[in-house]
Amino acid sequence: MNKRFFIYVAIAIPIFLACNKQGFLDQTQSSELNEQVVFSDSAYTINFLSGIYSEIGFATWPKRFGGGGLDASTDEAEGAGLGSVNTFIQFATGTVNSNMITKDAWTTSYTNIRRANIMLKNLPNAKFGDNIKVRTKAETRFLRAYYYFMLLEHYGGIPLLGDSVYQAGSVIPSTRNTYAECIDYIVQECDAAADDLPWSHNGENYGRINKAACYGLKSRLLLYAASPLFNGQGLVSEGPLQAVVAYPDQDKSRWERAEKAAEQVMESGMYALHQGDNSEAGYGFYQVFQLRKNSEYLLARMQNTNRDLEGIWNPPTFGVSNPGAYPYLETANAFGMKNGLSIDDPNSGYDPKQPYKDRDPRFGNTITRDQSLVFHRDGLAKRPVNIYIDKTNPNHVVSGQDAVYKGTPTGYYTYKMINRDVAADWFNTVTPRCMPIIRYAEILLNYAEARNEYLGIPDEKVYQAVEDIRKRAGLSPYTLTPGLSQQEMRKIIWNERQKELAFEGHRFFDVRRWKIAENMENRQLHGTEPVRTAGDTQYMTINVRKRVFDKRMYLWPIPQSEVAKSIDLLQNPGY
Repeated sequence: MNKRFFIYVAIAIPIFLACNKQGFLDQTQSSELNEQVVFSDSAYTINFLSGIYSEIGFATWPKRFGGGGLDASTDEAEGAGLGSVNTFIQFATGTVNSNMITKDAWTTSYTNIRRANIMLKNLPNAKFGDNIKVRTKAETRFLRAYYYFMLLEHYGGIPLLGDSVYQAGSVIPSTRNTYAECIDYIVQECDAAADDLPWSHNGENYGRINKAACYGLKSRLLLYAASPLFNGQGLVSEGPLQAVVAYPDQDKSRWERAEKAAEQVMESGMYALHQGDNSEAGYGFYQVFQLRKNSEYLLARMQNTNRDLEGIWNPPTFGVSNPGAYPYLETANAFGMKNGLSIDDPNSGYDPKQPYKDRDPRFGNTITRDQSLVFHRDGLAKRPVNIYIDKTNPNHVVSGQDAVYKGTPTGYYTYKMINRDVAADWFNTVTPRCMPIIRYAEILLNYAEARNEYLGIPDEKVYQAVEDIRKRAGLSPYTLTPGLSQQEMRKIIWNERQKELAFEGHRFFDVRRWKIAENMENRQLHGTEPVRTAGDTQYMTINVRKRVFDKRMYLWPIPQSEVAKSIDLLQNPGY
């Protein structure tokens, strides 16, 4: 056995064993695999591709940094396990640095880009038919583009490696490509992959990359590229980094390009918002996350039956010992009323003494508040979550394990995508849920935002896209006020993204690309202290964290261990 053998065993075995998808990601195990063996056996070849699939969605996993992920790294939520120094603590305290920040965005992405290039190099000799080769090549090209996008959204322009497969002793290019070059490359790869893929897959191929995933990624990519942070308003105004971290010039037509990308999915007629039945207002918003297959998912991280989110986001006495992040009051308050008005609107009907009455139905399907009903293994039934502090007896103030300060620092728990009939610690209750990466609701919001910014005055198409989201949410009325200005519509779209896409990994990048993170993440954030007395329950606002934001934090620092390898790899500004 030579050195090359061990290199490819190191590459192949972990990714084979990491695959956890049913159907086309069923595992094939072998303890003696090298490159020649892998690509001379069709099962091994497909499994190699499955390994590249297996890490999609890593960036938005709610436990990415331990007690939280991107949700705890922005103004969305407070992280758990605050005794250790981790990435979300660095973002919360403004202490992000290149030595301490997690390397996963860099290493996971480039590892899988290399795997994709190995796959593409060997694919001509793979032992299966030409039609499968065409499809497999397209899937691989998309996955490579996807991982490049992961790099781009974290760091700005990064080195593009083309089709090369570099070995340990190779001189690997380390000069960062411009932002424009990275955008053009990813768009080119998405379009090329889409040409050879169907709009959807069925049967054992369900969950594979399809045309919709290609166009969906392109939609997100071009929306980001048109946004203020990258569209001529980058972090530096001169020097070699100016064209690396953003487009150096501002071009309004980039919004039109983003609009057209979203339109490619919308005009296909193949995808739609999942509506569910009429059993309750907004039921489709809840149900879509419980269905393995639905009309809304363009791209998802497929999983076996699981209780993953129930085991991260439910309260302690509901079976959680290693929790994720907790929503801030500001996130809760972003959800307006069922009548579509914000809680600050004097006509909304909001009552601070009954703050959860008649709220946007998405609120209850995203956030667990005091007295929310959550499924418990005792009796396999729903029980109220007791977040309140009990002061009914002034001489004996008590609070339970799930209460504010004990179970949650904010007075809230996350409920997004949790199944109403699954307990975190009961072996016989599971969900077929898979994790959404791109869904049709995002496409509609991408389209509305891009078209609103490009036109300058929202037209009927912008209204329609936003109102479709609000209608499925169960708002009544869901229609918007006629004659809104661009700024008024922009505010509504931003709010709809915050609610509709909460805890799916969007907020962190949205507030950055809009260039509002210096406001949203540089302020005191709050929670709610429910206090039960003999007369009623009072809801007191409490301070949770004064977050600190430095403008360098609009982009991640490239890990110092990578920058140290070459003087050509320029670090991001401020680090």
